[in-house]
Amino acid sequence: MIGKLLLFILSIGFFLSCSNKKSDIVDSAYTYKKNEYVGEAACIQCHQVEYNDWKGSHHDWAMKLPNDTTVLGDFNNVSFSADGETYLFYKKDSTYYVKTGREGQKKEYKIAYTFGVTPLQQYLIKFPIGKYQILRATWDTEKKQWFNQYKGQQIPNKDWLHWTQGAQRWNTMCAECHSTNLKKNYNLAKDEFTTTYDNITVSCEACHGSAGAHLNWAAKKKPTGNSMIQVVGTTQKPQLNQCAGCHARRVKLTEVIKPNVAFDDQFMLQTITSEFYHPDGQIKEEDYVFGSFVQSKMYAQGVECADCHNVHSNKLKFEGNNLCMQCHEPKYNSESHHFHKGENESTQCVNCHMAGAVFMGNDFRRDHSFRVPRPDQSVEYNTPNACTGCHKDKSDTWASDWVVKWYGTERPDHFSNHLLKAAQPPYDDRTREEVLQFINNLNYPAISRATALEYYPLNDTQEDFDMLLKALKDSSALVRYNALAKFQRYPLDQKAGFALEHMDDETKLVRIGSAQLIAELDLSQLQPAQRNKAQTARNELVEMMQSNADFPLGRLQLGDYYYKQQNTQRAIIEYEMALKMDSLLTPVYTNLATAYSIVGKNKKALQTLNTLIAIEPTYARAYYLRGLLNYEVGKSELAIDDLSTSIKLDNSNYRAYYNLANLHFTAGQIKKAESIMILGLQLQPQSQEGLQLLKLIQSKK
Repeated sequence: MIGKLLLFILSIGFFLSCSNKKSDIVDSAYTYKKNEYVGEAACIQCHQVEYNDWKGSHHDWAMKLPNDTTVLGDFNNVSFSADGETYLFYKKDSTYYVKTGREGQKKEYKIAYTFGVTPLQQYLIKFPIGKYQILRATWDTEKKQWFNQYKGQQIPNKDWLHWTQGAQRWNTMCAECHSTNLKKNYNLAKDEFTTTYDNITVSCEACHGSAGAHLNWAAKKKPTGNSMIQVVGTTQKPQLNQCAGCHARRVKLTEVIKPNVAFDDQFMLQTITSEFYHPDGQIKEEDYVFGSFVQSKMYAQGVECADCHNVHSNKLKFEGNNLCMQCHEPKYNSESHHFHKGENESTQCVNCHMAGAVFMGNDFRRDHSFRVPRPDQSVEYNTPNACTGCHKDKSDTWASDWVVKWYGTERPDHFSNHLLKAAQPPYDDRTREEVLQFINNLNYPAISRATALEYYPLNDTQEDFDMLLKALKDSSALVRYNALAKFQRYPLDQKAGFALEHMDDETKLVRIGSAQLIAELDLSQLQPAQRNKAQTARNELVEMMQSNADFPLGRLQLGDYYYKQQNTQRAIIEYEMALKMDSLLTPVYTNLATAYSIVGKNKKALQTLNTLIAIEPTYARAYYLRGLLNYEVGKSELAIDDLSTSIKLDNSNYRAYYNLANLHFTAGQIKKAESIMILGLQLQPQSQEGLQLLKLIQSKK
């Protein structure tokens, strides 16, 4: 969900201390407001060393106005063509322009900002209603040439991924992590932005917080409280609260990001499911580091970003293996450990333990889960490994055999052994038991256990229920949240008790998870104390959804929320906006069609389902819903055809069997009705309505 096109840097900076030097940086006639942002110029006199490190860093270059110094790309009347589009880059006086579009549709656009510095630089263009779009053509600062993001894809103008649409929108995808004190200011009703920031780039206060009170202290205008020290992150947890918000694949829980608030009170971290990661947790899609780092033994041992990175310059503190030898014994930097000769790429720690991937066309990012290569897992599960990542002409079996020769047959215990099994449903009894134990084993990373919980198919057994109860008390907010999510399948009266129990959880993420469970509940039914807690949690849920409403998925969530609240007209508005943003977001169509049907707009419902089937002709649920709709409007033969198609495409939908059997029975087709209902009951043998229908059918034979 959160953008593949962002040029995120490798670490967030922070001051290690505050100078005791007296300073005249503040006019004695002026007193700053406590939360006032003052700009990096006010920091220089006391923090010159840190400022010098920051100047020229990725943070400094995160976003800039275009000029002869900041524009790195070639705008000297240079033409570039790729993927069905052509570009002409040029200047008029001191202003930079690009002319682009398909033949006969080319337009001239003014470059508004530069974005990033190396290994690539992108360019922003101002669009109406406050939107800024990121040009697909990108400058490779190393090869000194233009290239296209999403190489090889011809993306239609209305596609969410097209450079003029939402996936390439600065306000939505990039802004909050490339500027200081950014406020998105998105108008849901009008789909407009009035985005603001206090500093165009990632300056001191982006990480340390507003410095107004700090400057008052420096000028000896002592405010209440201790403002001598800004947010500094001198231990792991507060440091990660500074860095992780912009270095994680996550969902926002709040409108404005703040530098000194716990991660789980501002974000929901993306779990390491196979949609975004390889099944063992290695990076696949861009994860921006944090989701990998919390898998690692480094994280478990308290290692901080600043142990490896100069947090102001963003550079590594040491070159080569010297970086790792800060903590690791010298024996690991020897041929007896890595079995490779000399000092070259093959003997660098990072090339075995931090294998990476290329994102955004040319940006190589290393995997921060710091794992031991496991070609034996590659043989069984087709996961990547560092060995064949270098030895591309060799097989995973070849690599696995060499690992056995060098290190023996035993592999260190690692969460990936269990996560790989969790990612491969359906489970046999042995796997189910192993995954159950893994989820609640605190010796393994919380993110891996939360992911296994997300994968786990509940069987409503006592063992499953006991696992969920234990997970609801887990030390990890992410595990508790995913445990709550498992109760969505239960009726409201069953899940409400668990939701209400966690409405006052210490972490906002979990409170939001509780509110999601009972979105359809009429809070007036609760006792006053419960009602107040539930209303507070519901307000936090609404804030989360509104904070993400400029995403199609955010609009879908809002639509689902209002649908559960029986506000169908408002749900329709949100669903329609989601499709306006991304016409290929297929889950919206079924929800919108259902909402149309509820308010009596059957024609619109049918059109919506027809559109969906045209987009995804093998989508079983679309045929199922169209079958129900056709039956509702009296077209029984069409309904039978649609329900039959639905079952051919997905034979796990019990309701499709039940409704199809009912239709055949009504049409007097007794044998067909009987055979279909028998198949349906194989899915739900205890279904009373199914058993009754079968009995009725058989009574007519």
